[in-house]
Order: sequence, then C-alpha cells, then structure tokens
Amino acid sequence: MTITPSRRGLLRGTLGATGASLLGCRAERVGELGQGPAVVAAGASRLFQIRVDVNAQRRNLEVEADDSALMVVREQLGLRGAKLGCGHGACGACTVLVDGAPTASCLLPATSLHERVLTTVEGLGRAGGLHPVQRAFMAEDALQCGYCTSGFVVAATAFYTQWRAAEGAKEPTRGQVADALAGHLCRCGAHENIVTAVQRACAGVYEQEVAAPPRYEARAKVTGQAVYTVDVVLPEMLAVAILRSPYAHAKVRKVDWSLALAQPGVAGAVDMMMGATTLRYAGQEIVALAAVDARTAVAALGRVVVEYEILPAVIGMTAARAPGATVVYPTMSERRGATNHSEGPLLPEGWNGNLRGPFTLFSHHAPKLRRAIKGLRAGTSVGHLVEGTYSTQTQCHTCLEPHSCVAHWQDEVLTVHLSTQAVMQSARDIAKRWGLKESQVRVLAQHVGGGFGGKATLCPEVVAAVELTRLTGKPVRVALDRREELTVGGTRPAHTTQVTLATDQAGALLGIAATAHADGGSAVGSTSTLLMRIMYADAAKDLADYDVLTHAPPSKPFRAPGGPPAFFALEQAVDEAAVKLGVDPVTLRKRWDPNPARKLLYAWLEQLPAWQQRPQGERGRFRRGVGVAAAGWMYFVQPSSQVRVDAGPTGIVVSSACQDVGNGTRSLLAKVVAEVLGVAPASLRIEIGDSRYVPGPMAGGSRTTASIVPAARMAAEKLRDELVARAASERKIVGVAALGGVKHPGGLLPWAELLASTPTPITTLGTRSRDRGGWFVPPIVGGLAVGKYVAGAVHLFEVEVDTRLGRTRVLRSFHGVGAGKIITPTLARSQVLGGVTQAISYALYEERRLDPRSGVLLTGGLEDYRIAGLGDVGEAEVHFEEEGFANAGAGGVGLAELITLAPAPAIANAVYAATGFRPRELPIRPDRVLAGMVPT
Repeated sequence: MTITPSRRGLLRGTLGATGASLLGCRAERVGELGQGPAVVAAGASRLFQIRVDVNAQRRNLEVEADDSALMVVREQLGLRGAKLGCGHGACGACTVLVDGAPTASCLLPATSLHERVLTTVEGLGRAGGLHPVQRAFMAEDALQCGYCTSGFVVAATAFYTQWRAAEGAKEPTRGQVADALAGHLCRCGAHENIVTAVQRACAGVYEQEVAAPPRYEARAKVTGQAVYTVDVVLPEMLAVAILRSPYAHAKVRKVDWSLALAQPGVAGAVDMMMGATTLRYAGQEIVALAAVDARTAVAALGRVVVEYEILPAVIGMTAARAPGATVVYPTMSERRGATNHSEGPLLPEGWNGNLRGPFTLFSHHAPKLRRAIKGLRAGTSVGHLVEGTYSTQTQCHTCLEPHSCVAHWQDEVLTVHLSTQAVMQSARDIAKRWGLKESQVRVLAQHVGGGFGGKATLCPEVVAAVELTRLTGKPVRVALDRREELTVGGTRPAHTTQVTLATDQAGALLGIAATAHADGGSAVGSTSTLLMRIMYADAAKDLADYDVLTHAPPSKPFRAPGGPPAFFALEQAVDEAAVKLGVDPVTLRKRWDPNPARKLLYAWLEQLPAWQQRPQGERGRFRRGVGVAAAGWMYFVQPSSQVRVDAGPTGIVVSSACQDVGNGTRSLLAKVVAEVLGVAPASLRIEIGDSRYVPGPMAGGSRTTASIVPAARMAAEKLRDELVARAASERKIVGVAALGGVKHPGGLLPWAELLASTPTPITTLGTRSRDRGGWFVPPIVGGLAVGKYVAGAVHLFEVEVDTRLGRTRVLRSFHGVGAGKIITPTLARSQVLGGVTQAISYALYEERRLDPRSGVLLTGGLEDYRIAGLGDVGEAEVHFEEEGFANAGAGGVGLAELITLAPAPAIANAVYAATGFRPRELPIRPDRVLAGMVPT
C-alpha cells in the first residue's frame, strides 16, 4: 500500500495547494464571489475573505495575500499547538491537516484555506477523549521538550487513519513509520519512542484512555495546550526585528534610524552595540526595532542607514593562526569582553595574537610522560605509541523553539517570559544588569522548547526586549527566526585534537598526551582535554587546551562542553591501541580503566550477542562493523536548590524556581513527593518555571536530578511527619505514616481527608544538604559543587557502510549507563536515547558552514543544516547499572551529558571495523569515507 503522509507528500501537498490558491485568487480578482476568496480593499494592502472549517467549526476570516496558514492559525485563531520551527517546511512542527492531509502550514498561503477543512492538534480526539496516537505518545513517552510534538502527532494521525483503513490492526514496520514522518525533526531525540508509539497506536494498543503516563505534563504537550514563550500574547504587544551585521569584521561609523522611526507603526529602536563600534562576526546585533507587527518591523529595518568600514576577517583556525593575521581582540580591555563558551569560570590565561592558552590545570605527571614519549619516539625505550590528529566540526544547538523573550514593565515590576534553562539565575542577572532589586524582576518559563546549553545565559534577545519595553512602555516580543538561530543561537566549537597514547612493551598504559585547539568564534573557554583527566585515571596525563579566536559568532556551552571532541579523539586512540596490541578493545579498556561504574558495564557489554557475534572482515558493497567506546562525566550539584510543598484543603502543591527543558523536572518532583506520601503523582500540582518560587537549579551540567531530588524528598518527609502530628492533635488519631495517609487501629485516614479539615495550610521546605563525605572540591564556585563520583557509560554501535556511495548507516546500538539510582526509569531511558540521537547526528550529519571569505552563514536552514531524522538512528537498547553512588544525596547522578560523549567514537570505530578506514574528521561524510577506505 502507499501511505501519503511522507516528507515528499507533505511538501507536494503544500505546493499543490499553494498553486491552486494562487490560481483561485487570480480568478477571484476578476470574477465573482463564491468560488474563491473575496477581495476586500484595505488601504494599500488587499485583504481576502475566506471561509474555512476549523476543528469542525465554520470560521469567516480576513487574511492578507502573503499571510501563511500558520500565521492565521496562531495569531487569528489563537490555536498555538502548531509551531513555527524552521519557516521552510523542513521540520514539521507547523503541521496541520488540510482536508485530512498533513500540510506544512508555514509554507501554505492562508488564502489556500478557503472552503477547506482545517484540523489542528487541538481538534484531534474522539468524543471528547484523545486520539489513539495522542495516547500512544503519552504512554510511550514519545516526547521530551514537546515543541515538535504537535506536528508529529498530527501527521501520525493521518498515517494512522490510512494505515488502519488499509491494514487493520497490523503493526507497521520501523521503516514505514520513519518514511511517513520523514518531514519531521525532533531535536531532543525522542526518535525511538516516537516510532514505537506510532507502531503500537496503529496496532490498536491505545484505543482506550491512558491512565498514568510517565511524563507529568504529557497531556498538555500532545494536545497543544503547553505554553512556550513564543506562545505568549499580551495586549498591545510589539514585535521586534533586529538589524545584523552583514560583515564578519567592520567598524560602524554611523547608524541613523530616523527614517525607520518615521514609518507608521514603528514604536522605537535601541542600539544593540551599547556604544561599541567594532563588529566581530556576521550576524552581530546592531539595532533592535519594535513595531506593531513583525511585517512592519522587518520593513522598517530596511530604512536604517549604517555606514561601515569593512576590515579584514579571519575565518577558521588556519586563517586565524597565519602570520600577520588580523587579531580579533587586539587589546586587554577588549579581551575581557570575550564571552565564555564553557560551563565553568574563565581562568586567567596568556594571549598571543589569536591564540589563548594553554589551559593545563589538570595535567599530572606530565614531565615523566613527556620523557617516556620522547624515548619511544627515539627508539631508546621499548613500547608502543599511538598518535593521531582528530578534527570535529562546529555544531549548532538549533533548538526547535528559538531564543525568544517577552518583556513588560508593569507596576514597577519587570516581567520577562523567557525561553531559558535558568529562570532564577536569569532573574538575578537581569536585576544586576539593569540595576534593579531582585524583587522587581520576575522571569517565567512555563515550558521550554529545548536548550542544550544555549539558553543558560543572558542572551541578546533579553537585552532587546527589556530595552524596548522600557523605551516604549508596551510589552515587547523578540523571537529569532531559523536563520538567526543557526547564526547566533549557539554552537559547539570546532576542535582539532592531537593525541598521543603511550604503552610499555606489555601493553600497560603509560599515559595520554593531548593538545586541543578550539574555534569558538569570538568566545573563549576551551577545556576539552580536561575530560580526558577522568578517563583511565591511573595513567599520567599531559593535557593542554587553546582557544583560537576567529571572526565567527561566539560559541556557547553545549551539552557536555568540550566532551564530544575530546572523546572522539581519545576513544579512537584506545581502539587503535587495541588493534596495534592485538587485544580485544573491551578487554583493553577493562585493563586500563579503574572506574567502578564502567567495570560493571564492560562485563555487561562483553555478554551482548551483538559484541560476541560481531562481523569480521566483511567484503562486498555493504559492510557491517561493530565499534565500542566508553565515557565518564563529573557529578555536579547546585547546593542552593530548594523545594517547597504547600498542603491544604485544595490539595498539595510542589514548587521550585527551576524549569523543564524536556528533561522531565515536573515528573521528577511529582515522583519523589508522591512516593514519600504514597499518592498518585498526578494528584499533585507541580509549579515550576517562575523565578519567584524558592531557589531551584538551572538545567545544565547534569545537575537537576542530583540537586532537587534530596530537597523534594526532605520537603515531602516534613509534610508527612507534620500530617501525622496534626492527625494526633486535631483529630485525636494516633497512628503512623503509611501509603496515602495515617494508619491507625481503626483503619487509614487519607491525607486528603485530613487536609480537608485542617484549619491552617501546611508549608514545608526541603534543601539540598551536603553529600555524605562532602564535596570533591570544597569551594562552591558559581553556585556549583563538584561531587565525588564519576559516572560511566559504554556504547556499542553496529553500522553498515555502503562502499560504493560512502554512506554510513546506524543499524542498532546498545548503551550501558552507570549513574546510580534511576528515579524515573522511563524518562531516564528517554534522556539516554535523546542524547545518543544528538550524538549520532553530530557524528554523521551536522556541520555549520561559513563562507571562508565573508564569514556569512551558508547552512542557513534545516535543509542545509542536516539533523538526524527518524530513519537515521536505528534500534537502540539501554541498560542501567544502579550499584554504587550510595553517598550521593539522590543516590544517583545526572545523565544528560554523560551519554552524549562517546557515541561518535563508537560509530567511528565501527566504520573502521567495517572498512579499515579510521575516520579522523567529523562528520563522517560519504566523500571522506570513499577517500579513506582501504582498496580491496
């Protein structure tokens, strides 16, 4: 059978509708009303009257000729489940059904909706209940941040309808589901669960309602009710457009926005350079302008006059280090203004032109190791050397919800709706920057459409929104479009890493020497090789990191900053050493690696049939190979974290000034408190995403679980104990805490019944105390403590390489994680699979490209900047080892960064096993594979 909701079908339907719309409009301008949209004169513009059935309700609308269907759905109809993700039909977040066919509404002219049937995610469901696909997405946890979920759900319902009509309750294959949803992207990496959800929905598993989905807010996300910053609408809200530098390096001699301000509907403009005159990258903000709508704001930007003095630019590390290269930051005062792309504090380091560093703080026994390497190179010592240079590309965060901010001054309070990973820290930073009291600033983030490190700091969209709301006195919204997001939304720096691994004659590891150079654009902070310090910990290390400054947009912290480039080099070097020594690569790691978490995982990995029965020396066009790699990550805690529980006649509310970026914070809080009280998690009200709640952790550094679980448990235990005491004092019932209430000789007094009659509400506060045995590093720096544990992970990938076309395809993968107690197993598995998916995408596809002469972005859309889709990741299994970590406050540590470190080298090692070609450069593109393969 043919299932039409595919990427090609999606675009074909959209373009077909567009063409029909244009023909219909032309006919209507010269013909009669009735068959096409009616034209209504409106000043210089022309409005069209259209009639459309929206979610079974007839609506009469007036639209402009260039309005998109998405604009009308969101702005006129107020249906905000469909999201603007890319603006060019590549991501699927905006998908709606038009006459039952999934359609990219960002490309569809609104006039094409005339006399059509439009169904959005809000209109799905049956007799007041949810559609089976929605239930399946909830039950299978086929979502994380949720920003893309509406588009997936809408397209999947169309596939479900056609599949059930043709095949009944037969389960579709993974390939059929992937083909049907190929026009959709999930940046969080919920791919595996999405495929499973659609398969099981089509097989009839979810014809009944789902009682208790694992994710607390799942229903809001599958129905389009979850509110993101881009969904916030306030009365008289102004839209902002930002004028950006077209040059990578220039001096601004003059800026004149008087003609722009004279345009009708323009409310104000602000200088985004804050008095500076030097531009250091293409895309840098110059002027932000607010107007009554986005169309007016963008048009007014064309009236801003800027005079530039264009200066020589250095793009890429080779150009930046060439003799006589232009220096990005020529003076010390300018260097102090460079932003930080790491998660840690910047330490003083030397500068030499565009070279900053080296950072060598975590080397140990380096002189001894240097002597050993020198002897091995000279042949005066006996042993083995493995040496290589590895290059990794610049990777964009490109969260599907763009950087966005809505700011409004009201009653001397600045309220900021912000897509952020840190509501509390953002509020404090805003207060500090604008000289306000912390009580005057409130930051809100009800739902956040991904962050991955790129939304952890105060970004230019906040500056533009706050300055313009202060100037105009009206609410102001700033939201980057996809090209802006790919330009300035954040990147992982490109790295070049030289690694030398030395062993003695028997194969004992003498040490690891590594030097990394990072291109973070105009940002600094590289500590990539630091991650090698925690691997193979008994061996000597000689580690050095350098920043190479270039005229490119500044990088930002990105999930496990510095880690993937370091592990891509290190874990391939270990694999190469195993080949040279003639030792099984898992056996060699077991011999060299003292980490107790990974010891358990190596034993698990060795028993996998996929490892025991791995192919050896395949020939022919399609060759399979299996590769492994290991990883470790530090354990971070934000000790200031607190959780508050309020209980009274209306129920129990759990709150903290943290946020959910898809990691499942709400579910975590609900699970912990519910377990202590013995109630259903859904019976609790979870309130986060508000800086006015008690202090909570930012979502970064894998700190959330480790920080809030002990605090939530403490608050719940205090409430439980207080309720038992009140039962005795107010009801004269003496008993003990039990599941769901107070157990006493006469039975069980439920908590709800006790709270209904208690005269005063109860408030308890939980805090994050020190771990047993204290922290690894006693000082708490920047609000962050380093714990004494190092979490471990191992990955096995089976790939297939097409030796004719050079294409590498992931067939399946296995992931072992040693991070202690898993609080929410389903969500933890999702977190692992999401990080692995991002890592596959990094290894095989993603690559931000700039014009090497001008510095202008070349990969400006999600068709040019390739992200892994459902068909690119293969089947995956996750295994958790929960032993150890007993002294950690939560009994376990974070996962988000640990599991994204080593999939790339595991894939590269698998490619080597299949072809004899060792990839030393990411992404592993077909041309590189073909050029590097050993002839057969």
